[in-house]
Amino acid sequence: MNSIIFSAIWGVLMMFAGAFVASKSMPKYMAIVGAMILLGLNILELYQGAPLVNINGMNMLKVNSTNLTFLTVIAASTLLFFALSGRDVEKVGEHVSEYFALIFFVLCGVSLSCTYNTLLLLFLGIEIMSIPLYVLTGSDKRNLKSNEASLKYFLMGAFSTGILLMGIAFLYGGNPNASFYIDNIQLGTGKMNVMITAGLVLLVVALSFKVSAAPFHFWTPDVYDGAPTVFTSFMSTIVKVAGFFAFVRLFENVFGEVQPQWQNLIVFITISTLLIGNITAVFQQSVKRMLAYSSIAQAGFMLLALFALNDKAREGLVLYAAAYSLATIGIFAVLIKMNDYTIDGFNGLGKTQPVLAFSATIFLLSLTGIPLTAGFQSKFYMLMAATDNGHKFWLVIVAVGFAAISAYYYFRVVQAMYFKESSAEVVDSSDITTSFKALLILTVILIIAIGIYPELILGWLYH
Repeated sequence: MNSIIFSAIWGVLMMFAGAFVASKSMPKYMAIVGAMILLGLNILELYQGAPLVNINGMNMLKVNSTNLTFLTVIAASTLLFFALSGRDVEKVGEHVSEYFALIFFVLCGVSLSCTYNTLLLLFLGIEIMSIPLYVLTGSDKRNLKSNEASLKYFLMGAFSTGILLMGIAFLYGGNPNASFYIDNIQLGTGKMNVMITAGLVLLVVALSFKVSAAPFHFWTPDVYDGAPTVFTSFMSTIVKVAGFFAFVRLFENVFGEVQPQWQNLIVFITISTLLIGNITAVFQQSVKRMLAYSSIAQAGFMLLALFALNDKAREGLVLYAAAYSLATIGIFAVLIKMNDYTIDGFNGLGKTQPVLAFSATIFLLSLTGIPLTAGFQSKFYMLMAATDNGHKFWLVIVAVGFAAISAYYYFRVVQAMYFKESSAEVVDSSDITTSFKALLILTVILIIAIGIYPELILGWLYH
């Protein structure tokens, strides 16, 4: 509740600040302060068990330790994003304060998507989360790729929203209680009727689009590649994991009792996502585009939580949100500083900028799932969740195989940094500040700390 109210209010303040604050750097500091307050409010609500402002939501919102922990991870990741990449937001265009305001509006949508208890708020949350992203994607107005990406994202997003609404309508009409509340849509263990089945399939299609799961991923590479890199970092982490949390929450509460009837559909989407994401990433020469396909592959692993729907799946999803967000925000922060976004553009970075190269290596190792990193623990929990489900153990073997394939394209960047020479300047040294390096090292420490002791995150779930 704190997160929904504060992020909306702070977004409005940031929007009006653009009319009265002439400095381009001031909005960044305002955003950092806002993210710190948001993080503090989430932690306070998590430990106190009650929001600062108690509004009667007519049972349309349900807050518990799981979604509060998730929102705390989201707020911490956003704070890190502002600290690492806030200066790069200033370089996108003239309307810096508005960019940060739109990000806070996205966070409001994220908060709704994680705490909804009715299908109507699920729709509102996803739309509040998506519409500002259409604007941010096209914020680099001088870049035709950015304009194209924004238009493509808007059209595809509008189409998926229509599918989502149709799925909600079928689900409303087909459930015996004729209710939008997910607690009241009581689906027993019997066979689903035609309307419920149609609603389920439409919801899977719409939400798979939002989280870029195959075969509904086709918008992702072009949109991520065309959007300003600093906003691609935000879209591919915080927004993606929030979509997954909403996905899992819906299916756990509405369709959990009839899981055997739709589990094969999720298996197909999971394998398709792992296959397309990993295989296509192998052939990419642009690191930015490779990370776009990599995010599709990571979505395949997160789909294991939807396949399993057990306690380990909830733990794994929260842990994956932290591990994936930290590593991806970190690697994008390094990528933004590069003069060339191709793999060859990283040649010799280990000699010219050892801190950046070391940090990037840890981020890539975490994304791969190497032991002693947070990425390993998150993948391990996802695999345990799928194993504990007791069905289709072969899916775990397939997921491990694709994780091994991902090591190839991640390690190509590591190889370029340490084993190849560069004839040109890799980064602009004047843009690499001491504080930036310190934040990268802090991110590395967090990734390793979570990798060694995942209870740093998971302990909040059972507070």
